[in-house]
Amino acid sequence: MSQAFVGSSDIQQMAMDEVNEFTQRGKGTTPAAIGLALRARFNPNLEQAWFGSLMEIINVTMLSIILTGAALIREREHGTIEHLLVMPVTPAEIMLAKVWSMGTVVLLAAGLSLVFVVQGLIRVPIEGSVSLFLVGTAQHLFATTSPGIFMATQANSMPQFGILAVLVMMPLQLLSGNATRRESTPDFIQNLMLIAPTTHFVAIGQAILFRGAGFAVVWPSFVALLLIGGAFLLP
Repeated sequence: MSQAFVGSSDIQQMAMDEVNEFTQRGKGTTPAAIGLALRARFNPNLEQAWFGSLMEIINVTMLSIILTGAALIREREHGTIEHLLVMPVTPAEIMLAKVWSMGTVVLLAAGLSLVFVVQGLIRVPIEGSVSLFLVGTAQHLFATTSPGIFMATQANSMPQFGILAVLVMMPLQLLSGNATRRESTPDFIQNLMLIAPTTHFVAIGQAILFRGAGFAVVWPSFVALLLIGGAFLLP
């Protein structure tokens, strides 16, 4: 929101510069100041709670990385993962069980928070389909629980996993467009963050909840989340 106000002042300044340059070619009269009429379709009163509450719903889904990785680390520390490996189940079935169990918990938490807290308590109007957003949330949880399992296989203990999770989650939150605009980062960072699931989920959330977009608009992000989650499960 702060970046939007900076952008509007920059546009106003550029328009004034063009007008000044044009008038200086003629009689040299001083032009009248140009005023921009700003109209916010979503949240016209610019209430911070409206923006913040919806962005916190997006942040809640980041818990899936910690929950999934911590569950796998605990089983390795207690030796139960070896018991699972000798049972008539495949490693893929074990991973999918972790993905869907932890993903379901976070999905229920995000859905209940959106319906009862954001819509019910804070009374934030949702422009788009809540069902479509929850489907996108499920896709995002699949794409975030998979890196959680991958990091848990690389760490030897819970402290190591905690440090690794911090190093991964902080860039995902700060550079995905949730806290700051992606356009304010260098092009290299923008292109690099396209492999992060949070970048596509933030785009889905903002498009559906703020602008009322349908599946025809956000389907590329759905496909990207599916590919990212599958890529982390392959190793």
